[in-house]
Amino acid sequence: MVVGLGQWRRWALAVAVSVSSGQLALGQAPAGGSSLFAGSATPQLVAKQFKFTEGPAVDKAGNVFFTDQPNNKIWKYSTAGKLSVFLEPAGRANGLYFDQKGNLIACADEQNQLWSISSAGKVTVLLDQLGGRHFNGPNDVWVAPSGGLFFTDPYYQRDYWTRTAPELPGQYVYYLGPGQKQPVAVETQLKQPNGIIGTHDGRTLYVADIGDNKTYRYQVGANGALTNRQLFVSQGSDGMTLDERGNVYLTGKGVTVYSPSGQQLAHIDVPADWTANICFGGKNRKTLFITASEAVYVLPMRVRGGQ
Repeated sequence: MVVGLGQWRRWALAVAVSVSSGQLALGQAPAGGSSLFAGSATPQLVAKQFKFTEGPAVDKAGNVFFTDQPNNKIWKYSTAGKLSVFLEPAGRANGLYFDQKGNLIACADEQNQLWSISSAGKVTVLLDQLGGRHFNGPNDVWVAPSGGLFFTDPYYQRDYWTRTAPELPGQYVYYLGPGQKQPVAVETQLKQPNGIIGTHDGRTLYVADIGDNKTYRYQVGANGALTNRQLFVSQGSDGMTLDERGNVYLTGKGVTVYSPSGQQLAHIDVPADWTANICFGGKNRKTLFITASEAVYVLPMRVRGGQ
């Protein structure tokens, strides 16, 4: 997510308040908290040469792809620790996720589209408009085991758009079923949905309402239907990920880790104004990869990613 300074300040304050009200130092974490980290819970800088990093996604080999959204690039961070540009221009891509065929699904914010990008960099536009109207700006995406795509569509005004107002009636969560040409809205009651992630069995979906500083959990039914909405924690998030234990990692002012029951396990301080997104990468999926403003960081973990 790339936002205005005023919006960022309001969200940063809300996240800081919600985290600090129950924040645990690493040494005070409940059982399971301190066991998450392979060593110190201090992120290691990889590079600080970007403008705003976002959308990390891991391929089957463990390589991580992420976006530098304002600079219109998708980067690759290999399992050998090498950085290279994968795609430029990149449709002002924001959130990313790999499908089962190895294609990189991208929220292409420049023209409010959803893309599928092959390993060779060939772009296929999956979604362009909805009923003749532009999406607000697909922001984050998760690919279910069935092949269906869940994505959030909040509205953040961009300086490279000609329009100055949304064309759709709300900021929704959508589901694009396998083989379908148009998505269906599966959550219409959130203020500003942003981060989204699902469990590896496809039965549970987490969605962050960053506009209301809350994260919800849903049961996933047939054709992407979302039922049994529950408040997971009173903290919003930009991006998010899961580990193999089902712990949920939320971002904003650093990274906050919650157990599946919503108990705060740990907080990772990140030396950046805003931590946008995270994923697990590396050959064994035990490296937490963090995109944070102008930089990207890694943190060795004892747990593997849950995707």
